[in-house]
Amino acid sequence: MPTADGRALMVTLHYPAARSGGGSPAPYATREEAWLLAEQLGPGVSGDVLARTRTHSRTDVRPAPGHRPLVLLSPGFSVSRWTLTALAEDLASRGYVVASVDHAYESFGISLPGGRTLTCVACKALDEDGVHGSVVTSTRAADMRYVLDRLVGPRSVWRYADVIDARRIGMAGHSIGGASAATAMAADRRIDAGINMDGAFWEELPAEGLRGRPFMMLGTHDEMHLPGGIDTSWDRTWTALDGWKRWITLAGSDHFSFSDGPVISRHFGLPEPELPADRAVALTRTYVSAFFDRHLRGLPRPVLNGPTAANPEAHFQNP
Repeated sequence: MPTADGRALMVTLHYPAARSGGGSPAPYATREEAWLLAEQLGPGVSGDVLARTRTHSRTDVRPAPGHRPLVLLSPGFSVSRWTLTALAEDLASRGYVVASVDHAYESFGISLPGGRTLTCVACKALDEDGVHGSVVTSTRAADMRYVLDRLVGPRSVWRYADVIDARRIGMAGHSIGGASAATAMAADRRIDAGINMDGAFWEELPAEGLRGRPFMMLGTHDEMHLPGGIDTSWDRTWTALDGWKRWITLAGSDHFSFSDGPVISRHFGLPEPELPADRAVALTRTYVSAFFDRHLRGLPRPVLNGPTAANPEAHFQNP
């Protein structure tokens, strides 16, 4: 993996705006990023359409006043931070500052200032060269430590950093980004709560677990991530978790249901899982926000206590 020029991290910040209507509609992705992802998704996906997509966010607006919890988001391997936009925008609408992080050389395309684009050199390292997934999770943990240092450290790179409450920090990720949440928590005591969305754990937790900090596993309701499933790392990690914990599976979901994947697939007519795109987005938002509300804001969220009539797709395992 290239190291001579160091690791370049791109971070998108979502947060509640001081007022509505300011700035310009934020793009979903750059043209280069959109085209590189479209090439991987197949001939039915238009990079131009992805690049022209606008989000519900606005650029260059002041944050609303307050002292807010911070949530770090880490995407799945080979895809970019913007594939978690639906979740990031929802958390921001609920009062969080959200930092979505792209990890250098681990995405099909990451656009840097000045026109440079990083591609997925690490894809070959894992797929062909036999590099273990723990290299990715440990590297991402170091990335998140650096992002925290630069956001809430003594010399923050963000001019509005005073709206972040450094005593209330969470992390969630999809796929290997979710596994990285556990690795990052084990390495950095500043992260108070974490969520793994459908990712295999590539590293064992230390003997002390997460020192009592809460963690949630949110995954597919199938042979992969049910108790005793193919991904045995979930059973091992569940046993090692020593604080508040939940193991929730969503019926009809697939691996990408916990990202923007369902919305992209629906738009371009790609194969879709049984769980409709709107429900996949709504359920992911519901359980992720409830978890952080409970553990970073101290708010009661009964939806985390067990099955509800409103969300019949959610199954609580907690073996």
